Amino acid sequence: MLSTLRNAWKVPELRKRFLWTIFLVAIFRIGIHIPVPGIDTSYLSSMTNSGGLLGFYNLISGGALSKFSIFALSVSPYINASIIMQLLTIAIPSLEQLSKEGEEGRKKIAEITRYLTVALALIESTAMIIGFANQGIFNTDSISYGSMSSLRKWGVVLTGIIAMTAGSAVLMWIGEQITEKGVGNGISIVLTINIISGMPSDISNLFTTFVTGEGKSIGMRILSALIIIGVIVGIVVLVVILQAATRNIAVQMSQKVQGRRQVGGQQSNIPLKVNTAGVMPVIFASSLMQFPVIIAQLFGKSYEWTRYLSSSYWCRVSAPKYSLGLILYIVLLIIFAYFYTSITFNPIEVADNLKKAGGVIPGITPGKSTSDYLNNILNYIVFVGAVGLLIVALIPIMCTGFFNASVSFGGTSVIIIVGVVLETLKQIESQMVNRYYKGFLSE
Repeated sequence: MLSTLRNAWKVPELRKRFLWTIFLVAIFRIGIHIPVPGIDTSYLSSMTNSGGLLGFYNLISGGALSKFSIFALSVSPYINASIIMQLLTIAIPSLEQLSKEGEEGRKKIAEITRYLTVALALIESTAMIIGFANQGIFNTDSISYGSMSSLRKWGVVLTGIIAMTAGSAVLMWIGEQITEKGVGNGISIVLTINIISGMPSDISNLFTTFVTGEGKSIGMRILSALIIIGVIVGIVVLVVILQAATRNIAVQMSQKVQGRRQVGGQQSNIPLKVNTAGVMPVIFASSLMQFPVIIAQLFGKSYEWTRYLSSSYWCRVSAPKYSLGLILYIVLLIIFAYFYTSITFNPIEVADNLKKAGGVIPGITPGKSTSDYLNNILNYIVFVGAVGLLIVALIPIMCTGFFNASVSFGGTSVIIIVGVVLETLKQIESQMVNRYYKGFLSE
């Protein structure tokens, strides 16, 4: 990895892309520290530090939510808009046809995604501002929100909504600029930098709690440090294996006669990723379970049933009944793994394209038999990927429950970071290969 980056830095064009990316990253990192006017951040900090979905959103926003900055929504509106567009592309024939029209079609879909991002940012910021306002988050000129006049309340709320919506739009623009003129996928880069920014403090808290705490012998401190390092390294290694694992399906291309020559006949393969759905099943399952908890928090209510949905209660030895929520989480994660895979990979379409190209899987009849064969293999590897994803996601949850080791990052964060780093390195290598290829042709 380091050699790839070092070689890429020597290329003037890539060096410009690196510098442009660093400049844009610096801009949004500075923007994280610009709060929405009139915010009492102490209240929100206590809520985000308690874990759950708010803690996860604070993580992916790089701490912007705890500060309630103009970038508090982070890139979640864009991610949600992209997911909605993927679903609509499958459900609406006109959008499906638009996605098949090449570059022009992709540009139109990207434009629709931008408008949808702004709309979702407006909805999310409105719900967040109004919900938190009722909890006393606004404190303008030492005047509490409840003591303000109706006109002033509306002014404070509208200012917050506009600031957060504009901040989300700016982040979307920064992400697109990084994708176009920088290195890697811009939105993924923004998300990864935000997650990485919170990791040093979390790891420091772990060592403070379990290693440098008072009343512990030197041997226990060393053992605790080794366990922490081992768990972190183990999660990273498992994620790397999970992200890189593929099942290659052998394909034999048929021979064709063109003029006096025979072309084709070569062997190829269809790579099926074990973790086809990526981190989306974890995000979907967590969001679905934590959404009712957040709604209850916004209304200032505390119910017994919310503990079944909160990950901080799932592995408590003193209250095993709350582990029913863990079982529900496992079921949802597996369901979403199959659901998202069915969206991103269509065996019928792959079988049809393979048949048109003159390819055949040895021992399998082209057409329906091929699609059934691919579907059976896909069902198997998706289950294996879901189990691996589940292990990565549950390790931090179990540590929190058994050892009270509360950290904001977990398996989900590591999956995102590893996936983005590997994909960015691939793009850098492809750009370097493309440059050298162009240089060879120009000589």
